[in-house]
Amino acid sequence: MPEQLEQPLNTTNTSNPATSATKSSTPLSDGATPKFREHKPRARQHRTPAQLLSRLFGGYVELLRIPYTLRFVIAALFGSMVGPMVSMTVTISIKQVYGLYVLAGTLSAIQSISSAIIGPILGQLIDRYGQRQIAIPTVVIWTTAAVSFTLALVFHAPYQIFFFIMPFLGVQAPWGSMSRARWAYILKGDTVRTDRALAMASMFDEITWVVGNPLASIIAVWSYVAAFVFTIACVLTGCTLFFTAVGVTPPSIRERAEKAGLPMKDYQRQLAQKVAEEQARQDAQNALKAGKDAEQAERFASKAKNTKQLGYLSPAVLALAATYFGLGAFSSTTGISIIAMANEHHQSQFAGLVFACFSFSSLIGAAFYGAINWRSALWKRYYIGLLVLTVGISSFIFAHELWQIMIVYLMVGVCQAPTWINGSQTVMRVVPTDRFTGTMALMWAMNAVGGSIGSALGGHFIDEFGSHGGFATVCVMGLLVMVLSLLGLPQIKKATSRAIISQLEV
Repeated sequence: MPEQLEQPLNTTNTSNPATSATKSSTPLSDGATPKFREHKPRARQHRTPAQLLSRLFGGYVELLRIPYTLRFVIAALFGSMVGPMVSMTVTISIKQVYGLYVLAGTLSAIQSISSAIIGPILGQLIDRYGQRQIAIPTVVIWTTAAVSFTLALVFHAPYQIFFFIMPFLGVQAPWGSMSRARWAYILKGDTVRTDRALAMASMFDEITWVVGNPLASIIAVWSYVAAFVFTIACVLTGCTLFFTAVGVTPPSIRERAEKAGLPMKDYQRQLAQKVAEEQARQDAQNALKAGKDAEQAERFASKAKNTKQLGYLSPAVLALAATYFGLGAFSSTTGISIIAMANEHHQSQFAGLVFACFSFSSLIGAAFYGAINWRSALWKRYYIGLLVLTVGISSFIFAHELWQIMIVYLMVGVCQAPTWINGSQTVMRVVPTDRFTGTMALMWAMNAVGGSIGSALGGHFIDEFGSHGGFATVCVMGLLVMVLSLLGLPQIKKATSRAIISQLEV
């Protein structure tokens, strides 16, 4: 009897670990009755939809509970409304008063060019001298220009005067970039929470476009004066809220130089060298993790001694800027091609709905993307998102109806905001946080320049060949995006393997 009991009790049942774990592997003595612990399967917890949402998006709530963060997030939302609302209001108001779409388009182009030129300059000045010191005068200049534009419309001034006013309407504070810089300063190198904060910032960016364009069109059709007054109120409200949030503004380079007792140029030079050393140290660590020997890793680290920092124009920044340029051309060509197709099918009233589907899909993509703690490499996610976006939208050339484009937009739009999020995360690993605002301003300037060139090229082919000529141009632009992005693959892959460079001190 004992011999018969011992054998089965000492045998491990690998096919059912849960059952084998409940049996005792200790041999029994003669006459003993084997006792088994009763196995009680763990009750499966059924979470309500509210609990699931709380678990998924609780990270956003945690971030907004940090003192003053909710205030400057809402402030950036109000301030950023100027982007979608002004362009739409200018177009509608000029058409109402002067009856010229050509004039409206030309003025919008002047504003875009002005914003593309001035944006990077403002970003660098903000990094150097501080958010409050630069953004508040910028808001004053923009408000003066907006009031002047409105008065010129009311009194039917000669249209030539608008060519002098429009460049100043392009002087806009970079609320989104300043908000992201604040998150980087508050979270101080916490990669997971910083990435989530950047995703949340992109989510609010999408909200401005989902709400701003239709809201501007509704108000401007009723009264262009009311549309400008509303936009000015949004900017002033955003500015007030943004700069009454205390303790969340990153110190400027000038403030840090004064604290270190150094001239600003000397401080910047030493800071650039320290950034190079930090990047080389991380590269050496990554080389060791990748299996390279200590001698190779040492060569990575020694590069810091001879590294010449190019400020806002490092190789990785240039690679990203080229991609942003291509995406701008790609997106703008797609937009005017969709409008052309809607006009050809006498469905122009549905063009706005198509764009709303894309923005809504992008908003959903941003919300879920930022809620997930990703373990895959950032550069892989960056290129996968680009590939899905470009291939999906390039497929519009096969579309014959507007609803087909709408369906594809809903599917691939979820990759739009994550692509911008990945771009922001990459920038934060390329430059220290005290150069983040200027670098992001450069990215969006390149995007705007690409958009202007894409609109011009796309418009030419649409005039010649109709909407399918525009969609053929979209395919070429999509190929351009992938080529430009792949040219920068070595720099982007290397940059994204680093941790976020939080503010370094000299």
